[in-house]
Amino acid sequence: MRYCKLLLADKTSAFAAVTDRNNELFATELIANPLDTHASAVAAQPFTPLSLAQLEREHRLLVPVTPSKIVCVGRNYRDHAAELGNDVPTEPLLFLKPPSSLLPAGGIVEYPAISKRLDFEGELAIIIGKQARKLSADADVAPYIHGYTCLNDVTARDIQKSDPQWTRGKGFDTFCPIGPVVSNEINPLNENISLITRLNGEVKQRGETRDFIFDIPHLLRYISQCMTLEPGDLIATGTPAGVAPMQSGDVVEVEITGLATLRNTIA
Repeated sequence: MRYCKLLLADKTSAFAAVTDRNNELFATELIANPLDTHASAVAAQPFTPLSLAQLEREHRLLVPVTPSKIVCVGRNYRDHAAELGNDVPTEPLLFLKPPSSLLPAGGIVEYPAISKRLDFEGELAIIIGKQARKLSADADVAPYIHGYTCLNDVTARDIQKSDPQWTRGKGFDTFCPIGPVVSNEINPLNENISLITRLNGEVKQRGETRDFIFDIPHLLRYISQCMTLEPGDLIATGTPAGVAPMQSGDVVEVEITGLATLRNTIA
């Protein structure tokens, strides 16, 4: 299944199945919240299929999940650790972004007045599907994964470097664009998934999940040892080399195999 969340003409929100029509993604029919196991079926109502491109232009795409927390993994690509002059971690390096940092596809990233360098970090994000707590070392993590989406871990690099912890540099409002589509039709547990980040159309990052230092099963088992993961929670799996600063007016795109492109503009 692939789906998005959108704003309807009457200003109410809804979930919609997403399908490919002649190489263009469309929201084709309204569905119940896929993460709500108690949600009743959506009553039949007229809905004209809309392209995701149109929804983005009209600023009608919404954040597709409501996480209780956003768990991020730092330096999960060797080349990214090296480009910033850091050692390769011996265990996952975790930090959190607040849910207030979420931003939908097509939304505007706010450039904080107190920062002089704002970087993009394109990433594959895991969406948790059922509660995971203290998973064993050999636990099958697939039943705990609802799907995947694109994420941009926007970072005020100067503030990140000046503070002993990363919360402020990573946690400003609008610093976590995600979406526009959630999908369980890709399977990075068993296949290699590619990621590209573009700045104003120019490719800046290329990464593949086979290059993770810590793979997805390891990350979920590790994280669940210290915190309970709830349905809807996000895990950002790390960014490849190529991070670079953004300026006001820039457009950044995160494209992942099998997912729609996440596109945002910098204020």
